[in-house]
Amino acid sequence: MCVLGHGACLLLWAAGDKTRARIYSLPCVSEDEEVYRQFRFRLPAGATDLLVVRHGESAPARPDEPAPLVDGHSDPELAPEGREQAERLAERLSHEHIDAIYITTLRRTAETAAPLATRLGLTPIVEPDLREIYLGEWEGLAFRKYVNEKHPLAIRMFVEQRWDVIPGAESNESFAGRVQAGLERIIAAHPGQRVVVVVHGGVIGQILSLATAAATFGFVGADNASISQVVAMPKPLVMRRFNDTAHLDPIFSIAPEPLT
Repeated sequence: MCVLGHGACLLLWAAGDKTRARIYSLPCVSEDEEVYRQFRFRLPAGATDLLVVRHGESAPARPDEPAPLVDGHSDPELAPEGREQAERLAERLSHEHIDAIYITTLRRTAETAAPLATRLGLTPIVEPDLREIYLGEWEGLAFRKYVNEKHPLAIRMFVEQRWDVIPGAESNESFAGRVQAGLERIIAAHPGQRVVVVVHGGVIGQILSLATAAATFGFVGADNASISQVVAMPKPLVMRRFNDTAHLDPIFSIAPEPLT
């Protein structure tokens, strides 16, 4: 207990049947003294808080049931597991103040955003440039099949961290350019607001690469229905979290702590 003034403390403690005392200088601070606490992040005025969500698990690829294509991109619906993930995501984020929801042209993002949009009374906005990386000849079944089989080109893709080792695939530079353009449009439209952006694994990797200058494939492993957080000030981008899946854990019967 501090019982002395002027920056001194008297520490009292029991030692056997005796009471001992020691005076320490300057460990106690009176109410009128100037102090500096450890820095706590606060959203700067005018910054855009981006909650970047990966869509829920999509339907498995089957040779006898190819997914439809939208502008050349494979467009599977959500699997039942993905729909459950979308509901859990909605429960997590429905307690937050959210100003807008963005999705891509591919339906797995729309289906993931739908439960949250319904709860919040928001209509999702489509941002086409945030659609997934175009995989050329490997769109649909081939990409999952060849990655699973450790195809030589799949190994090369991960070693070189380039999408365009796949025949006909979009280049890293083209992908980065359009993702940045789409992101900048959202940021410009929502200064000082919080926005949910439901996108794809490759897009999340690219956004976080832009925010951190990490390797191209450094953050491509986001789980389905996970939340990553990026703050746009508007420049630079600052990563605040990656792959938050607390809402998917069965032990959470209620929403986890609010996002900050």
